[in-house]
Formats: sequence, structure tokens, C-alpha cells
Amino acid sequence: MSIIELRVSGRYKIGRKIGAGRFGQIYHSKNVQSNQDVAIKIEEIKSKHPQLIYEGKILQNLQGGVGIPSMLWYGQENDFNFLVMDLLGQNLEDLLVSCKKTFTLKTVLMLADQLISNIEYLHFKNYIHRDIKPKNFLMGCGQKSHIVYTIDFGLSKLYRDTRTHEHIPLKEGKSLIGAARYASINTHKGFEQSRRDDLESLGYMLIYFLKGTLPWKDTRVNKKEEKHQKIMEKKIQTTIEQLCKGIDFYIKNQVFLQNFYNS
Repeated sequence: MSIIELRVSGRYKIGRKIGAGRFGQIYHSKNVQSNQDVAIKIEEIKSKHPQLIYEGKILQNLQGGVGIPSMLWYGQENDFNFLVMDLLGQNLEDLLVSCKKTFTLKTVLMLADQLISNIEYLHFKNYIHRDIKPKNFLMGCGQKSHIVYTIDFGLSKLYRDTRTHEHIPLKEGKSLIGAARYASINTHKGFEQSRRDDLESLGYMLIYFLKGTLPWKDTRVNKKEEKHQKIMEKKIQTTIEQLCKGIDFYIKNQVFLQNFYNS
């Protein structure tokens, strides 16, 4: 039986493929009982590193929070893992391309207001995202088209004990997790990630929205490890002045941002 023929949880009819995440394919689907449009993320149970059930558990813990899509069902059926959630709109990367690869300062500030709240909620719930990038933030649909949603929690993890709030210990020698373009310098250096790394990644992303590029964006190296090394070196070498060159908002808030960047 093909995926298209399946009825997930007895009520979700799988439609056309609309995307692919780090750990699965995404399909525009429909609840045949309520006629509700939904998105279904699918991965094979025999995948080398199955993550969808793990992601479903995290999303379940985050339900009701700011910028969190409603999760309708997750589980295993017919040799596949499924995650059913709200159907959302375009991701911020695609929106940026449609806006000639830059957003206005007003747009970036409006996005930043929601993005910071989204990440703050995630951290409040004891998780770090570890894969902050434009494709992992989607606009809502219909009456919720003004809301920014956070997706793809397959790389997320607890950064503190849920009961005592004791922070995880600092570790070194960790592999790079997430998108290299937006990864923090400490992540490149192999340190265990924490909340500050999500925020540094968000900072890079907001600058990318304003400028349409980052100093290390077009790094070209054949081997992935060498590329990551080159990107890290470029990030370390780039001053806050170089990173924010051409941004009027930076000039007006230079002292504050310098202190924040160097802290």
C-alpha cells in the first residue's frame, strides 16, 4: 500500500507533498470527518535516525503556547511514523525571496517581537530549539496569517531538569547541530548548546532578513567539515560593526549592541 492510500488514524487522507523537513516528508492532507485541512509529517519507522515520535512528544508538551502549532495526532501505523498538525503558510525563507531577499526594518522588528516570544516560551518549557533558521518559522493561515509559528523540534532537547531546573552541565567535543549558517560560535567550537545559542542564531537570522546575506553565506567548500570550519573562522573574524554594516538601526543603538555582542 502506498502512502497516498493510507488513512492515518482512521480519518486523515494524505494529499500532495508540500515539503520536507530534516526528519521527514510533509503532506497537505485532510480530515475526512471534519473536512479540516492539516499537515502530516511522515517518516519510515526503519529510518536510520527516526525522530518523529520524539518530536511529537515535545510538541505535545508545548501545546497551548505562543507560536506553537496545534498537534492533532502522532503515532505509528503501517511502517511509518506520523505527526498531524495545523496546516500553516509560507516559511520566512520563502517570504524573504518573494520580497526581493530583504525585509524592511519595520517588518523585521515585527517579526522579532514574535520570534523572541516564541523562543522565550520554548525556553520557559525547558527546551532549546538548536535549529533556528528561516525555514523553521512559518506564518499562519486565514485569520491567523499574522502569527509566526515555530516548527521542526526534532533537534530540540531539554536544557534543564523539568523539576529542579538544574541546568545541564557544560560539555565540549560536541558535533555541530543545526544549520551551520545560523549556528552560534560556541556551537561551532563544540560546546554543549544552551539558551544563549538559540538567541545568537536568532540574531544572525534577523540580520540576514535586513541585509539579505551574511558574511559567511557563500562559503564554498566541498567537504562539510571544512565548510563548517571556514564558516566558524569567518564568524570569529567578523566584528559587530562588519556584521551590521549598512543597518541604520545598528548605528543608533551601537553601544548597546556592542556590549550585548561582546558579553
